[in-house]
Amino acid sequence: MKKIFLTFTTAALFSVTAFAAGGGKKGTETTTATASYVVTRAFNADFGGAQNVVWTIDKNCQKADFTIDGVKKTAFYNLAGDFLGTTQTIGYNAIPAKSQKLIADNYKGYIAAGVIIYQANTALNDSIDPTSYFVDLKSESHEVLVRVTETGAAEFFAQIK
Repeated sequence: MKKIFLTFTTAALFSVTAFAAGGGKKGTETTTATASYVVTRAFNADFGGAQNVVWTIDKNCQKADFTIDGVKKTAFYNLAGDFLGTTQTIGYNAIPAKSQKLIADNYKGYIAAGVIIYQANTALNDSIDPTSYFVDLKSESHEVLVRVTETGAAEFFAQIK
């Protein structure tokens, strides 16, 4: 189950990174559509008052990009309608100072291009961290994704470029 969440998180972060970099591809299997009735009801219960909701559905999940209380967020639901978690773009200074030092020490020559906070639904899977930060680091020739855990550890997550 943990692998499913990590796979899902990786896919979500890559799609957010690609979108932020202007690299979204046209004609992929992802479609903008209406979510299932079950997911729409769950979303309305979870995020009453959400505005500008845009649903994207692919073969693995149903994703809602929306604004609530002036903050842009993304909520993820599996195809069965279970809430998986939310992501939100935040500033680099929002991650723990200990983690910032670890990143600076271990990734010299890299600059933080963005940070996404992932808040997981631990009721669905209590073996994953409730909150993780994913830091997009870029150098002249490489781009990596580093995961910052609840304890402040900074670990390599994925090579992007």
